[in-house]
Amino acid sequence: MAGADADDALLVLTAMLLTPARFPSVLGDDYVAACAALALEPYEEGYGLVLGQDGEGARWTVVVDDVSLVAVAIAAWDCGMAHDLSPDERSVVCALPGWPLALTVAAPGVPAPHDPETDGLGPAPLAPPDPESWGPAQRRLGADEIAERWALWREQIDDAVFVRPDGERRGEAAEGTGSDGAGSENSGGPGSGSGDEPGSGSTVGGGGAEPGAPAAGHHPGVRRALSEAVAYTRTPPPPGRIRSVFASADTRTLRVDGPGWSMVARTDDIALILLDEEPGGVLPVGRGPALPGLLEALDALAPHPV
Repeated sequence: MAGADADDALLVLTAMLLTPARFPSVLGDDYVAACAALALEPYEEGYGLVLGQDGEGARWTVVVDDVSLVAVAIAAWDCGMAHDLSPDERSVVCALPGWPLALTVAAPGVPAPHDPETDGLGPAPLAPPDPESWGPAQRRLGADEIAERWALWREQIDDAVFVRPDGERRGEAAEGTGSDGAGSENSGGPGSGSGDEPGSGSTVGGGGAEPGAPAAGHHPGVRRALSEAVAYTRTPPPPGRIRSVFASADTRTLRVDGPGWSMVARTDDIALILLDEEPGGVLPVGRGPALPGLLEALDALAPHPV
């Protein structure tokens, strides 16, 4: 590792994939941007990111080109199985100081996690985004959290009133009730580490929204996001802007990103949109006549990893 003794083994804590189909959203809106954040070439095969500590406790993110090795380890860990991840030195692309995400675990028998001393040489240490602020990284992390906890978020949303993708509004709702399909702000806990359920009073990414905060019925940011999503179906965006993962036998969960916005959707249900200009806000969009076709078209553009 650059900045560390060559024989200083990495104590592996976790790992992530960096591929067009799956990458840490904290790094960018798409795969190309995520690679650029780490000064990597966006090769189609992708990379594996191995996060750990050296013998002095310093944080390191080791980039490897053996994607399969990392994918097998992640799959085993997800199943609760022990698996030793020890990348061969020949697969190491580079070692970057720091971690792009905050970890709640630490290696035993070494000092507490800290950034390595690099004497000002090389790149600045990677660091997670500030959970007390709101911006593109927090917005994307919030969308990821919603995708992972879809059922908990979905049950907080009243289907009685939505803004449809074509702009038509169905039903009426009193301002501030939280049932307005374009402007209700349901809050949960992405990035807060609180473990609260959606609607419990915590905020998405620390942005400051509260359940039922009043907002405009036809939010221009929602219209912009939907318009840009439709444009993706005509001119495919950079790899990774649209990601699709298995939800059930006939359903996919979509994660779509664009400049200033993120979308989470189930192909058989509604869409939820997060905006840079709405800190902590989660803006639902009902199915209506247009959304099912849009989600189907977006899903067709996304890689479907096995």
